[in-house]
Amino acid sequence: MADFTDKPGYSFDPGPPPEASRFLSNKGMRPSFSWEDVEPEEHAAAFAVAKAGSMDVLTAIREDVQRALDEGLTFREFQNNLRPRLEKLGWWGHGEARDPLTGAVKPALLGTPRRLRTIYRANLRSARAAGQWERIERTKRAMPYLLYQLGPSERHRPHHESKEGLVLPVDDPFWDQWMPPNGWGCKCWVRQLSRREAEERGIDVAPPVRMVDHLNRRTGELKSVPQGIDPGWSRNPGKLRRQALEDLLQEKLQTHDPNVMRAAMRDMATSWLADRVIRGEAAARVPVARISDRAAAALGARTRIAVISPETAAKQLANHAEIDAGDYARLADLMADGRSVLQAGGRHVAFIERTDDLPWLAVVKTAAEGSELFLVSFYRAASRRYVNRLLRRGRVLED
Repeated sequence: MADFTDKPGYSFDPGPPPEASRFLSNKGMRPSFSWEDVEPEEHAAAFAVAKAGSMDVLTAIREDVQRALDEGLTFREFQNNLRPRLEKLGWWGHGEARDPLTGAVKPALLGTPRRLRTIYRANLRSARAAGQWERIERTKRAMPYLLYQLGPSERHRPHHESKEGLVLPVDDPFWDQWMPPNGWGCKCWVRQLSRREAEERGIDVAPPVRMVDHLNRRTGELKSVPQGIDPGWSRNPGKLRRQALEDLLQEKLQTHDPNVMRAAMRDMATSWLADRVIRGEAAARVPVARISDRAAAALGARTRIAVISPETAAKQLANHAEIDAGDYARLADLMADGRSVLQAGGRHVAFIERTDDLPWLAVVKTAAEGSELFLVSFYRAASRRYVNRLLRRGRVLED
């Protein structure tokens, strides 16, 4: 498997944290009626806003949150961009929303300045924290400890205040739940420490995490959450995404939630190492896609994970230099939703996007008697005639 040890680069104008931007952009979409409808595991893989039940409203909010993160917009700039879009869509002030649990249409308070501020703060802080966790995992050999610190709030939650100055190893299970932010409006954060600094400060023993019951008023379900952490914030989103990615690479990811699967696939294809291999800057074999079971069976493959190698990356770069590394996030949807066609000879499968426009295509081949799969080509078709020829000459597996 590829080595995910960090190889940092430096810039005087780094822009937004790329890991945070990818964390947010690789999420799926999850319409919801209440914040209690979405579990922390779902939040880690899907973008959700309470009362945003329609995809056009959810898409508008998600696009502007992504823009705010990527461009470093202030809340005022974010609100000035988004509010007119929501007003045009009818999602502002008092209105109605359909409850998916009952099917009933109920009066609801939709968009307000206060709600936009909550959306802005919660999503940007969680994305930055998840991006930080990715960097923490990559650099923990050199910086193996974390220091819990309070944010700039005037008042602090007592349970958060009691954690100030806590120094624990990165791999301590404490961070599974207590990786900030730990609630609505929480501004706590962590700083990574070297072993020397951690020893100078004093390495602690993780405090016991007392669990308290929380009743989900929507479902009637009683759940245990750590005392001092708001329900819905009790899991480390960066670690959840990392675990989903590792499970996917080991082909152990068993989930009925397509958002979890696709977020893991997008994370895989847009990782920093995949980016460097695709650009010809690193020599490694990196997983970039998971093919369907039917396609794998047709190829006689014993794995579902397709990799890109320095050799295939060089050919891709020579033939399709116009493809940006960020385009590889499309592979998740292409492999899951596209038509798959077994090519002549039985060693290649082409995945073709379902669209009336010029579709994206990806070609995967099997090697080493089915033990390896390689992504050998990824591009956008130049004509519909070319696509029709592929369909005629191959055996359609999924249409």
